[in-house]
Amino acid sequence: VRLRMATPSRRRLLKDLEKLRREPAHGVTAAPLEDNIMKWQALIIGPDDSPWEGGTFNLRMHFSEEYPNKAPEIVFVSSLFHPNVYKDGRICLDILQSKWSPVNTVQAVLVSIQSLLSDPNTGSPANAEAARLYDADRAEYNRRVQRCVEASWAAHGVSIDAIAADDTAMLDDDTDSDDEDDEADNLDGGGGPAAAGAASSAGAAASAASS
Repeated sequence: VRLRMATPSRRRLLKDLEKLRREPAHGVTAAPLEDNIMKWQALIIGPDDSPWEGGTFNLRMHFSEEYPNKAPEIVFVSSLFHPNVYKDGRICLDILQSKWSPVNTVQAVLVSIQSLLSDPNTGSPANAEAARLYDADRAEYNRRVQRCVEASWAAHGVSIDAIAADDTAMLDDDTDSDDEDDEADNLDGGGGPAAAGAASSAGAAASAASS
């Protein structure tokens, strides 16, 4: 399906997607869901030298037509025990709220979330128990985090390689068209390459994380 961008937000999202492809950041990637440029799936690998190392954590991102002037809505699909992640997966991070800036790209936001995993803000917790353990009983906190890491290996998810391949296909498809002002006829259609990647088992993700 060819994506023809029409609105400023959709053009900007295509640029963000191209940046993810051409300047990949270690351990983070994302792609639109089911050929809908306004809804993305993302994958974050736990930071090295942290309790989260080796974990593969899935997120969903929803963009409005006000993007990039308005922050996307981002939630973890994977279950995380973290001071700044609510039980429903919402993330307490200032750049997604009061300190949002239109210069933030999808990649920059994902890198910030990845950094938050290993450097939480316990002064403004979304999960009070996780914040308490992080400050008072780091060994127990690390044990709880390790459970999340192991659960991420068993859960169905998306591998870095799968999403990277989807990015390439979508960008190459879009550059075939010179008419960027046409509305996308099939943006909300089902079953794109990213959706196929979402059907991958966590075995591939776990292998990538542990290699």
